[in-house]
Amino acid sequence: MKNYIEFTSEMKKTHTILAPTMLPLHFRMIKQILVNEGYNMEILDDRGTEIAELGLKYVHNDTCYPAILCIGQFMKALQSGKYDPHKVALMLFQTGGGCRASNYISLLRKALKNAGMEYVPVIPMGVAGYEKHSGFRLDVPLLHKLLYAISYGDLLMTVTNQIKPYENHPGDAEDMASRWTDTLVEDLANHKISYPRIKDFYRKILEDFAAIPVTKRKAPRVGIVGEIYVKFSPLGNNDLEAFLVKEGAEVVIPGLVDFFMYCAYNGVMDGKLYPGNLKKQCTAKIWEIGFRFLLKKQKDMIGIIENHGVFRPMTPFDHTIKLTEGFIGLGTKMGEGWLLSAEMLELADSGVSGIVCTQPFGCLPNHICGKGMMKPIKEAIPGINIVAIDYDAGATAVNQENRLKLMLAQSN
Repeated sequence: MKNYIEFTSEMKKTHTILAPTMLPLHFRMIKQILVNEGYNMEILDDRGTEIAELGLKYVHNDTCYPAILCIGQFMKALQSGKYDPHKVALMLFQTGGGCRASNYISLLRKALKNAGMEYVPVIPMGVAGYEKHSGFRLDVPLLHKLLYAISYGDLLMTVTNQIKPYENHPGDAEDMASRWTDTLVEDLANHKISYPRIKDFYRKILEDFAAIPVTKRKAPRVGIVGEIYVKFSPLGNNDLEAFLVKEGAEVVIPGLVDFFMYCAYNGVMDGKLYPGNLKKQCTAKIWEIGFRFLLKKQKDMIGIIENHGVFRPMTPFDHTIKLTEGFIGLGTKMGEGWLLSAEMLELADSGVSGIVCTQPFGCLPNHICGKGMMKPIKEAIPGINIVAIDYDAGATAVNQENRLKLMLAQSN
């Protein structure tokens, strides 16, 4: 017997699925792919302090800050009068794992029950398959399409960040990214996946961004790492990227595809760490196929960027893995685990002068793999400047910004 409200195939025709955003460009394309699959989908991208305040009405303040924000967004939408709660389903992107993030689904259902809306279906969006919903199926063809949407998003994010601090007309890079997102959304809606076509789009994106008028100057390159939501979400990190650009920095952020390669590689590592477990051995082979596939796609993009010659490409993920040697074990996989340390090492290896380690207050896995790894990384790489910033409903933006300004002054 199911202990949750199932999203049924009939609901696919009648219900609107709401999902909180994290990366605006990426999620616009993800939404369009799901719309093409027959789902009525809307992305919640509202901002404001009332989101956290509403979330705190339904979620204890010791709970992970991203949960407070996402649940706050959901409850605001359900109470807005814009939607019929009986014709709405909620989708929460979920990886599972041994941290508070594993409880988001339960917390959301508890919030719905407390609000008298326990009848609203909640769909965990992830490959772990903890629940079965007959109206939503995350199969291989759909995952294939989502991969390319995420790859497009990573490329747009990378080149936008390399243009923003130097553009002659502020806003040109963001406008270009938005126009390209519209183009890619339309292509995803009207054409079947064609990899030669996708690679051609990569080249055209690079050409268009390279044509934006810029004035080169010396700017500190500042990387952002941390818990996945506050690392990427403008709502979760108080518009961290915009603040750093305003202060004259060039922002460098490892892409979302890296996180999925991290998840896949953890499955590969399970096969190595538990040699006597036949089930893990079998699933490790499947994860290795997925990892090699993702790595090949990333290296294809890197090759296209290198051949174009104007922009710095992302770091190949197999090189990122090698950088962890002597620092952290690859069995450390709670939360962002070894990836957080690896991305700090990756950024330092690529010449970034300052790193912001973002984390929800009290996030134990990230305090260990983020804050806990800052000292050994600084000792091994003299001159690297790392600052840890906690994000929480009670944290003040002024305090965060003052610490960021100090880091920028030391990185110049």
